[in-house]
Amino acid sequence: MPNPAPEGLQPHPVSVPPHPQWPSLSPDEKAQLKTRIRDLLKAEDATLVAHYYTDDDLQELAEETSGRVADSLEMARFGTTTQAKTLVVCGVRFMGETAKILNPEKRVLMPELGATCSLDEGCPADEFTAFCDAHPDHTVVVYANTSAEVKARADWVVTSSIALPVIEHLAAQGEKIIWAPDKHLGHYVQRMTGADMLLWNGACVVHEEFKSFALERVRKLHPDAAVLVHPESPDEVVDQADLVGSTSQLINAVSEMSNPEFIVATDAGIFWKMRQVAPHKTLIPAPTAGEGATCESCAHCPWMAMNALQNLETVLRTGDQEIQIDPAIRERALVPIRRMLDFSRR
Repeated sequence: MPNPAPEGLQPHPVSVPPHPQWPSLSPDEKAQLKTRIRDLLKAEDATLVAHYYTDDDLQELAEETSGRVADSLEMARFGTTTQAKTLVVCGVRFMGETAKILNPEKRVLMPELGATCSLDEGCPADEFTAFCDAHPDHTVVVYANTSAEVKARADWVVTSSIALPVIEHLAAQGEKIIWAPDKHLGHYVQRMTGADMLLWNGACVVHEEFKSFALERVRKLHPDAAVLVHPESPDEVVDQADLVGSTSQLINAVSEMSNPEFIVATDAGIFWKMRQVAPHKTLIPAPTAGEGATCESCAHCPWMAMNALQNLETVLRTGDQEIQIDPAIRERALVPIRRMLDFSRR
């Protein structure tokens, strides 16, 4: 069993915003808006990188303009390879910060700087620093879904696609590990590796809402469906999975597995790419309804939903949503991020 959070370590309160209500666009209005954005990308020598959880239109536009649609790890890599002087990151703030940490010479813009993350919000740097200082014999591993300040306190940064091999590597060396901020992903990694881990008490508001009893009912209705689960989900949901993996791993599974149907327990934004790679497969959202359900997210991150074509055009025109990071913080945060990227190339 995973080591519980130390006594008294309560989850940090997180205020979940309502989903933004963007004005609907007619097909002509949308086409005109996309044309203006394409022109601005060229004029600003900018490239667009969008996460799999963002709006379909943003993912489509990123690919149409030779940008990138990716998971957190590939987003980090992409920024270091493009020649564009400006990176426009459609996602949440830690993704923009990571791009800036790796590319200090580039201008990094986001459609909405206030688009953060419940995991990031639930792990304040001052509280986390005190937690780490209380356990100085532990190696500090933080998930990418954290602020630059938290990364600056870490020894390693990981994404969900690389968490298992990194922790296996550290456990093989006898390291004791502090893991933050996602307790569910931490539980999963600990169960798979047997590592000695202290877990920060945080959770993703999207994945924590998936309900095991409701999932069991959906599985009975679709006996030929494979269940795909992101490891930020609770243990009782993970335990029902045919495959547990990162966003990119779940997308690959849809195209590689022979099942005609898939029940998918992660943010619904991923369906755009899944339908692109496997258009003949049936995709079924895992249920968030059930006993104790709040449906604060309804399987779509409200912060990811703050990215839209409208504010993408605005930021390209005004440049007023630029990521800025203190140079000293950036220098310290770069070390564990580079360590992750170097490890991923092994």
